[in-house]
Amino acid sequence: MADIVRHDPFTSLRQTMDRLFDDSFFRTSGRQFDDGTLPVDIAENDDGLIVRASLPGYETEEIDVNVNDGVLSIKGQHSEEHEEQGERFYRRERSYGAVSRRIALPGIVADAEVDAELKGGVLTLKIPVPAKAKPKQIEIKATE
Repeated sequence: MADIVRHDPFTSLRQTMDRLFDDSFFRTSGRQFDDGTLPVDIAENDDGLIVRASLPGYETEEIDVNVNDGVLSIKGQHSEEHEEQGERFYRRERSYGAVSRRIALPGIVADAEVDAELKGGVLTLKIPVPAKAKPKQIEIKATE
């Protein structure tokens, strides 16, 4: 007698999803970030712009900040930690590699003095914005 096999329409989808999540793309020992993947917040107050970037685990000497032609560049290079003698890892999830971000700053056309501070894994940049030109009333003289 023939066996009856129930057809599951989601079997192919499950197999595809299993292959996707088993792919080596998702199983890297360290992450390499592309330009633009560093998360930042940008705000403005009376003194200028405030940029906050999340760089947990980074030291000040591993971070490079530049402002050139109104573009802010933040780069971080985090080196891999090596196993101590006698240690064997069961799991390695902390990342290493490079992160970077380039942002066009609104209202900044020339290079600006940037005040930078790294505290608690957050890089805070304070960038003064030049005073905006205020409208000036022009007096019109009557000639005869």
